[in-house]
Amino acid sequence: MRKIITLQIGQCGNQIGYEFWKRLAAEHGIEPDGVLTTSEEVLEDRKDIFFYPADDGRYVPRSILIDTEPGVIDRISKSEYSNFYNSENIIIPSSVGGGGAGNVWTHGHECGKENYEALTDVIRREVEIIDSLEGFLFTHSIGGGTGSGLGSFLIEKLHDEYKKATIMSYSVFSRQDSEVVVQPYNSILTLRRLTEFADAVVVLDNDSLSSIAASKLHLKNPGFAEINSLVSLVMAATTATLRFPSYSNNDLISLLAPLIPIPQCHFLMTGYTPISLETSKQVRTSVIDVMTRLLDPKNIMVSSEIQNGMFMSILNIIQGKVDPTEIHRGLRQVRENRSLRFTPWGPASLQLALSRSSPFLESPNRVSGLMLANHTSIRHLFNRIIADFTKIYSKKAYMQNFQIDGIEDEFRDSFTTVKNLIKEYEEAERPDFLNLEDE
Repeated sequence: MRKIITLQIGQCGNQIGYEFWKRLAAEHGIEPDGVLTTSEEVLEDRKDIFFYPADDGRYVPRSILIDTEPGVIDRISKSEYSNFYNSENIIIPSSVGGGGAGNVWTHGHECGKENYEALTDVIRREVEIIDSLEGFLFTHSIGGGTGSGLGSFLIEKLHDEYKKATIMSYSVFSRQDSEVVVQPYNSILTLRRLTEFADAVVVLDNDSLSSIAASKLHLKNPGFAEINSLVSLVMAATTATLRFPSYSNNDLISLLAPLIPIPQCHFLMTGYTPISLETSKQVRTSVIDVMTRLLDPKNIMVSSEIQNGMFMSILNIIQGKVDPTEIHRGLRQVRENRSLRFTPWGPASLQLALSRSSPFLESPNRVSGLMLANHTSIRHLFNRIIADFTKIYSKKAYMQNFQIDGIEDEFRDSFTTVKNLIKEYEEAERPDFLNLEDE
């Protein structure tokens, strides 16, 4: 059984990482102190992919928590999960000039360089206790300082050092009305690293997440708690077929390979349904209902007009008690949807994976589903980042914290990388896409 290590970087990364681990522990019957609620023999799961048994019998996350400011990590350390993590895997490196990264990519990146040995020693120690490493999962935001800068540094270093490991990130894209004025600089520099060094990026668009939380949870102003809980649902569902294995998609490679026909275009949209308050009444769900709702733009967690683009691939992960005939009926009905457009140069890749639900969590719904999709309209999100970057960089605004050697080259290379990524997604809609390099 191959294992996965998570790295949660920065304030945002640690907040969503905390919710993710709470969810995983609950799904596997693990108490906040790491103790199993039932005997190991009665379980048919693969918790060892994400947890390891300590000498005292407790289950400990294969997770590394990193932040340049202690606030969020302190709150985790004082929560009911205070003894849940390996304390040796909690790192608060000092940033440039002391303190945090101050929402500046260069400060976070330089912090990574200054603390390279300490950071990689912890990662290497975690890798060495694993018999077979499958990959790394990152949680971070691309708009702040630590998650973007230090996150970029680590993604690049792990790509170089562990060439056979899969690197997958859950990357939060900031709101358009963010108060971080240098967010466009942070975002474009990080997006370059995600393009060049990650194998798959699950895009979590804060604008879309806020809208979904408001409409589905009936909240006027959803806070971080609601949004992070929503992200944890997506992360848990993404890894469900790994932890509760069925007939397919039992490792990261088999999960991601059908979704990414073009290596550079590895940015994935998600949708999840049903989303409801825990206290809401149970409603009837079916595979067809779930698969239809997953294609509804209002359920997709990226602010993008999917009707103006094409799918390269779709994977629906269905959880619950499902009759096989429901699966065939649901697939047939969705494939007959004429508004569902796929890129013309490849097969209409619509796949479905079944996963058992956790025996420890009682779901209010018989069936739930997650969609992972590779869709060309995601380029509009990248276009927005390019536009925001160009607006402030053309005036050399807010550059005082980015005065390091080579920053002009960094910006130029990042701009070119993101523009090429956008072009790749645009050209993927052409029938002659596979022949373009021969022209």
